[in-house]
Amino acid sequence: MSVLASKEITYLPGVGPKKAALLKSEMGISSFEDMLYYFPYRYVDRSRFVKIREIASVLSFVQIKGRILKSELIGTGRNQRLSLQFTDGEDCIELVWFKGVKYAADKFKVGQEYVAFGKPTAFNGKLNMVHPEMESLNESASKQQMGGLQGLYNTTEKMKSGFLTTKAIQKIMVNLFQTIGKYQLPETLPAYLIEKYNLMLLCEAIPNIHFPKNEVVLRKAQYRLKLEELFYIQLNILRSAKNRSRRFKGLVFSTIGHYFNTFYKEHIPFDLTDAQKRVIREIRADVASGRQMNRLLQGDVGSGKTLVALMVMLMALDNGFQACLMAPTEILATQHYSSIKEMLDPLGIRVELLTGSTKRSSRQPLLDSLENGEIQLLVGTHALLEDSVKFSNLGMVIIDEQHRFGVAQRARLWGKNVQPPHVLVMTATPIPRTLAMTLYGDLDVSIIDQLPPGRKPVQTIHRYENHRAGLYDFLKKQIAEGRQVYIVYPLIQESEKSDYQNLESGFQLVKEIFPEPQYRVCMVHGKMKPAEKDAQMQLFVSGVANILVATTVIEVGVNVPNASVMVIESAERFGLSQLHQLRGRVGRGASQSFCVLLTSQKLSSESRQRMEIMVRTNDGFEISEADLKMRGPGDLDGTQQSGVAFNLKIANLSSDGQILQIARDMAMKILEEDPDLALEKNFVLKKRLAQLNGNSISWGAIS
Repeated sequence: MSVLASKEITYLPGVGPKKAALLKSEMGISSFEDMLYYFPYRYVDRSRFVKIREIASVLSFVQIKGRILKSELIGTGRNQRLSLQFTDGEDCIELVWFKGVKYAADKFKVGQEYVAFGKPTAFNGKLNMVHPEMESLNESASKQQMGGLQGLYNTTEKMKSGFLTTKAIQKIMVNLFQTIGKYQLPETLPAYLIEKYNLMLLCEAIPNIHFPKNEVVLRKAQYRLKLEELFYIQLNILRSAKNRSRRFKGLVFSTIGHYFNTFYKEHIPFDLTDAQKRVIREIRADVASGRQMNRLLQGDVGSGKTLVALMVMLMALDNGFQACLMAPTEILATQHYSSIKEMLDPLGIRVELLTGSTKRSSRQPLLDSLENGEIQLLVGTHALLEDSVKFSNLGMVIIDEQHRFGVAQRARLWGKNVQPPHVLVMTATPIPRTLAMTLYGDLDVSIIDQLPPGRKPVQTIHRYENHRAGLYDFLKKQIAEGRQVYIVYPLIQESEKSDYQNLESGFQLVKEIFPEPQYRVCMVHGKMKPAEKDAQMQLFVSGVANILVATTVIEVGVNVPNASVMVIESAERFGLSQLHQLRGRVGRGASQSFCVLLTSQKLSSESRQRMEIMVRTNDGFEISEADLKMRGPGDLDGTQQSGVAFNLKIANLSSDGQILQIARDMAMKILEEDPDLALEKNFVLKKRLAQLNGNSISWGAIS
């Protein structure tokens, strides 16, 4: 641990116990070193002043020089506000305070000159600035001498309530640099890398990220710190993968035999796409190489991943091994089981299903048959991970919808064989390349980027609430043609109670508009008991029910080819990737399918942008890239994942793809030459990796 990592933030001037507790709980900052790595999220130029008449309300932050003409307290009690009329000598703007009203009223005097800095807005056709930073002309002049560029820091509402605003953080940073002046900031990259990649030294980069002298120096500091952050993540991932491949030899599938060839020649009802053939060839090379395969298979909804997975499992069977497929839900596992069993029955292959609902009476015989090798292919849910599930000779593990399973669960399946089986993880959530390299950096990636012939793209339509009547007529027409309809309601954790009420009232409304006996409406949501949920789902799958009203429990894997319309209620409340996942539930049959995004008329510009992207494209990769840009890596999937297993302090996966590639290449070259980081020149790397692994970063989750 470095000297700065051991110094507690409490003892820094301007912090103290209360602010230290806030910094720790809100930002995870407890030491001097943590504080140094709490970087500004953006910068404003404090060297430039604008005239009031130059301000457009869309400008983010501006700085005005002038004097106060009039000070007025308006209202009483908690609703009181302070209004200052501020002039630059030519025009006026209103400066407003809703908090700290009395303090501001006493501090800012009529007739005196100040510099006001803040974000202008227009209210009732007049310009104003709420809670601006105010400084005397002298204070402002000293700031400009420091360089003009001022960092803004992310703060939470709790921090602001505890007087930890951006301005307060800036003051703490000044104190921090004055305090640590006597300590040397230890370099975290070896000299040969700094020289080779022409990087700024850490002892220059850190001060210049907080107090940049100018734009050029700032860019250099940012590049150095971004590259280092991404480099250590890649070094950690690739080193773990290398260690694993050295420790574990892969099972060798040397033959492509009877099962694979017969199925390929006689039992596939249509030609494979070129993309499917390419992926099968990539996997074939892996399993014959003697290396243990860890591969991520990405393919949009309906691209034919399951068929590829089935053929990969047949490779294992041809070489005398068992295979298993693990799915995240019982509904999906049961669907996989039914379709795989139907396709493999003619080949005499024994396929079984194991889920939490498997009856006790049939469970033990099933486990016995699995252990003695009679069951060749097992499909199941998390139940496959239980200790009682023992294979005779497991050679291939397929994990469907990878994002629903943690790394620990993947490792449990590894342990089901003396020699680790090959692993293929599949996802229908297209992952942007930069995120895949970071989240799944230890996996080889295959992509199915073609849809099977005959599949028509889903037509996506955006409608506002006031078009309901026309929408219901359209649904009746579709049902009259023999089609089925999904109606999906949002279910967000924070508003779960009211969301369930909306679902219930929505269900009642749909039943009134589509009355029995002419129509049948069923409902599925997460609070139902599994048996009740399955019974309702079965009504829809079997075609008895025309309409399924549901929450996002139907997001993954339900396959009803006859369902051709998806209506998404309050679509503005969903993320792009989740909307795309939901849309993938339709368009599975031969007829034209539709996805209707229903929103309120009051939409934010970002929500409107999401709707436009959904209407414009069916390309999951384009959508996931847009999602990453709009929302950042956090919560990419609509699931509470916080996106990545580590907090990126400065790099941005949506815009720093090029730096990430350089970082990955750097890490690969180093590990090719020195896989154990044993050379003296790499001592710094080994030491820093150990330090990061001992930190709060959950590196273990990246694999």
